Amino acid sequence: MSTFQAPKGTYDLLPPDSAKYLAVREALTAPLRNSGYGYIETPGFESVELFARGVGESTDIVTKEMYAFETKGGTKLALRPEGTASVLRAALEANLHKVGNLPVKLWYSGSYYRYERPQKGRYRHFSQVGAEAIGAEDPALDAELIILADQAYRSLGLQNFRILLNSLGDKECRPVYRAALQEFLRGLDLDEDTLRRADINPLRVLDDKRESVQKQLGDAPLLRDYLCDACKAYHEEVRELITAAGVSFEDDPKLVRGLDYYTRTTFEFVHDGLGSQSAVGGGGRYDGLSEMIGGPALPSVGWALGVDRTVLALEAEGVELEIPASTSVFAVPLGEEARRVLFAKVTELRKVGIAADFSYGGKGLKGAMKNANRSGARYAIVAGERDLAEGVVQLKDMESGEQVAIGVNEIVAELEARLG
Repeated sequence: MSTFQAPKGTYDLLPPDSAKYLAVREALTAPLRNSGYGYIETPGFESVELFARGVGESTDIVTKEMYAFETKGGTKLALRPEGTASVLRAALEANLHKVGNLPVKLWYSGSYYRYERPQKGRYRHFSQVGAEAIGAEDPALDAELIILADQAYRSLGLQNFRILLNSLGDKECRPVYRAALQEFLRGLDLDEDTLRRADINPLRVLDDKRESVQKQLGDAPLLRDYLCDACKAYHEEVRELITAAGVSFEDDPKLVRGLDYYTRTTFEFVHDGLGSQSAVGGGGRYDGLSEMIGGPALPSVGWALGVDRTVLALEAEGVELEIPASTSVFAVPLGEEARRVLFAKVTELRKVGIAADFSYGGKGLKGAMKNANRSGARYAIVAGERDLAEGVVQLKDMESGEQVAIGVNEIVAELEARLG
């Protein structure tokens, strides 16, 4: 056993399970790639200040969970705890909002890091697929992203998830609600840290998961009762567009996302089969974030879907993904001449797009055929000195057990025909 182990709260993705994660990533990104979203990749670390401004200094992410460090040159950096701030920073730096039509539509996939108490469904290193539509204020854009996420989950066969929807208002109406909520919270029996949070961003208290806090919030004022006419109309159009697309959702007036930058539309995808870590994804509109990090006014909306949580949700529902075998043909040489000939044929097969593997290490027939079985290959090519003397190889169908001799020069054409 190795002296080293994966750090606490992290995990390794290994075959064959890693194929499931790749399939989930592919399914979550497919609707985006089909809807005008282009791929973006950002560094795994950024300036601490980017996240402090964007995510919010009062959030647990910034105060407790960021992996922050100082470089030898004195620069303060942090491993990225979420994707939106990084993507918007990159788009602004590259002036994407000036060179093309708005919105700038981007998707990404990567690892994120938060120092949290590890438990099933909550890791210190986790994987997400995200999408951002930057530079347009349009209810249809909010609806589009919700619909695309719903489409992605359903393409995987996931059924028992729910979409929670709310509006957090805007800079016109939220201050009035904020004041009312703060007044309410000051009358509760809360600890000093929570009261301090209520002074900085009272909506964060609504997101507190502790039962001692939640049981006191039953009569808390609801933001929907404070929405201005513009926010009400905007939210109603989002609801109508989602409904018209056949996507079911639940209005949740207490839904508050854990990041400070959200405005108006906010939503969460939850799966009741995951216990306390029920959220599999979420997002919303963040019209003021660009200005928070030094850019121009760019109303935007986006979401992030957890790959890890989605895999757990699939397991909770007993959904088995159809993952094709990584190998279609496995070559088994018996003798040095056969090694030379079959290795060349494996290379030819790969060039025409057929997934092929080879028995390495000079194994005997029994051991090599065990490897062929484990590979999941549909066909095995077996050849020894006598076969090559006759100019043939043995082609074995690993499903039916049928075996036929074919000419050495016919291998590629024959397998192309059989595998379509």
